[in-house]
Amino acid sequence: MALAFSKMHGLGNDFVILDCREHPLALTIEDIRRLADRHRGVGFDQLLSIETSHDPAHAFAYGIWNRDGSPSGQCGNGVRCVAAWLAREGALDAAEVSLMSPSGPVRVACLADGRVRVNMGEPDFSPATIPLAVDGEADTYRTRIDDGTITFAAVSMGNPHAVIAVDGIAQAHVTQIGARLSSAAIFPQGCNVGFVERRSRTSLALRVWERGVGETLACGTGACAAMAVQRKHGLVDDTVDVQLPGGSLEIHWQGPGHPLWMTGPASFSFEGTWHE
Repeated sequence: MALAFSKMHGLGNDFVILDCREHPLALTIEDIRRLADRHRGVGFDQLLSIETSHDPAHAFAYGIWNRDGSPSGQCGNGVRCVAAWLAREGALDAAEVSLMSPSGPVRVACLADGRVRVNMGEPDFSPATIPLAVDGEADTYRTRIDDGTITFAAVSMGNPHAVIAVDGIAQAHVTQIGARLSSAAIFPQGCNVGFVERRSRTSLALRVWERGVGETLACGTGACAAMAVQRKHGLVDDTVDVQLPGGSLEIHWQGPGHPLWMTGPASFSFEGTWHE
């Protein structure tokens, strides 16, 4: 099998992008895992398939798969790369268009400075939507991990997120806590786990353990989730710079009743063909 692909990244969160506009994705879970292998395959955090939209209200659709082959509902860095890929192909015929993600429509705009702006929708704190196995909505929740108790906030950005406030991002136990909370029973579908340090009312530092992937250099929906939680708690202004290991994202959210906007780069790495 010869499979043409594009390799892209958003702040180091890397993707293999497949053009599936004429032919649907025909990879098995094992195929995806082999392709994701950084030693024997191409290597990526997520696989993105660009597809024809069956609804004229949306220019295109896209699918998302984690490196372990599991599907994902949304990927903030990924949608920016999808938009940039389509723009390079000359396939976007408007300044701002709607794309259909696995979790619903998102509006994207490719800016003159090379960044991509995305309407990520309104953050949803409802436990049923996240989903989160608790009796009712609260600002924070607690659950036992091994011999300790973890306090976290939770929100859906089209995929589930736990957000843990920390005093220092460098000392955060991302691997130990992230891996366990990501698969804890309180999150029936698993979750992404963000560790956020508030540096000012306009600046956050963040590291994220992504379900099905592990810690990544950047997580777009994780940056949105962290800002949304901090904004809900009145700790930050409506426009925040979120600094991730791979770089920074600008997140803007006025609050309930308004969509959240994410702005950041999308970069091309190389084109290739995978022979299996």
